[in-house]
Amino acid sequence: MLFSLPRCLTALALVIGFATPSMAASLEEMAGQMIVVGFQGDSAGDASVKALADELAAGQLGGVMFLKTNVKSLDAVGAMNAAFRAASPNLVPFLTLDQEGGAVERLTKDVGFKEVPNAATVAKGSVAEAQAIYAGMADGIAKLGFTVNFGPVADINLNPDNQVIAKFGRAFGKDAETVTAYDKAFIAAHQQAGVLTSLKHFPGHGSSTADSHEGFVDITQTWNDVELDPYRALIADGYDEFVMVGHLYHADYSGGDTRLPSSLSPEWITGVLRKDLGFTGVVISDDLEMGAIREHFDLEQTVTMAVRAGMDVLLFSNTAKYRASLADEIRAILVATAEADPAFAARIEESYRRILALKARLN
Repeated sequence: MLFSLPRCLTALALVIGFATPSMAASLEEMAGQMIVVGFQGDSAGDASVKALADELAAGQLGGVMFLKTNVKSLDAVGAMNAAFRAASPNLVPFLTLDQEGGAVERLTKDVGFKEVPNAATVAKGSVAEAQAIYAGMADGIAKLGFTVNFGPVADINLNPDNQVIAKFGRAFGKDAETVTAYDKAFIAAHQQAGVLTSLKHFPGHGSSTADSHEGFVDITQTWNDVELDPYRALIADGYDEFVMVGHLYHADYSGGDTRLPSSLSPEWITGVLRKDLGFTGVVISDDLEMGAIREHFDLEQTVTMAVRAGMDVLLFSNTAKYRASLADEIRAILVATAEADPAFAARIEESYRRILALKARLN
């Protein structure tokens, strides 16, 4: 099976203790592992970068998200990631970026990184050729110290007028079989380089008629169950790293009258993704500062509703209203809610176990 090696490594990690939650882990530490944030700074010497390293060293943060604004040079990126890793050597941080190819790249030729074409272009060649392309990209990412690449796109190109997928050629094809085959090539290339991946954007952004970066996206009339087929196939084949959940509203999966997007919906995350599809890995949100979320929910609602829905990792780009205290604010919400609600505390521990099991593969 394509994904058998990492699963074996996880089993080994569990045996030797890397993935067993420490009895000494505090609620603050468990909650901290659920947070991945963006930051300001582009050098290991920047105060903001040093502050993040301190949070990682204290076990108060699960990882960081790189945007283009953080990329001054490849050497600077490597130095920052080295500092983040050194701060938490036994519990390697999720050092994340979006590096799909095409228009969605944080590392570009402007700083000397070899760019690759978008998914639609890559899919014009064979699957073997695609894996070779992604092997080169993944190797470059790994050498810079990254541990997670937010890809591959598992969306199907169902709407040629789609503003966020079709417009930029981000989908590998118009059918689930093609998407699944090239997703496997992307994943295998990253696994070989030791980089974790994330299927996105569950439950499917390819048929949508709007962009969740900008506001609420209603997929009730456009979404098709076939959009779950890449997830079905990959999960059945053993995929258990990350699945990124988008901010997509479907009236049949939204808790009645509450109009919950998929990222805050127990019906999508706990129901469809966990129970129906059998996903056992880590569920991560798309950026929780996108318009589809921040225009409808405040920070406390976003954090608590996402966790109650089954979210394991909360991703905040920290770009809507930057503040160095954002991770502290999120962690405080998680801890206070858990102290008042044992069921919420149990959800945090459940996510913590999954996160540790996945991080064990990075040792």
